[in-house]
Amino acid sequence: MTTPPTTPESPPVGAEPDTWTLRLYVAGQTPKSLLAFANLKRICEEHLAGRYHIEVIDLMQHPQLARGDQILAIPTLVRCLPAPVRKIIGDLSNTERVLVGLDLRSRVESKPS
Repeated sequence: MTTPPTTPESPPVGAEPDTWTLRLYVAGQTPKSLLAFANLKRICEEHLAGRYHIEVIDLMQHPQLARGDQILAIPTLVRCLPAPVRKIIGDLSNTERVLVGLDLRSRVESKPS
């Protein structure tokens, strides 16, 4: 479930300029971590189809990587690209909150009329 770490400044090799680089920090394959990944994958397929790269970092295997993105809770999603960096903590089950947090949908759009 872990991919090699990259830095926020370096998109994955072969990434298009409009490709979203997302980093999901988890601690092992707990139910909450697996749910966060499944929710993230679903959201990306629905809203960023073909334009995203997800990097999963298991802090049980690489605890030192938490320092770079200042991870204090898990699971945490970090939007590395496009800038600015944004973070969302939790299992990502609230789709509207994730869309607003990633800046895929404005707060005005997400409010019911």
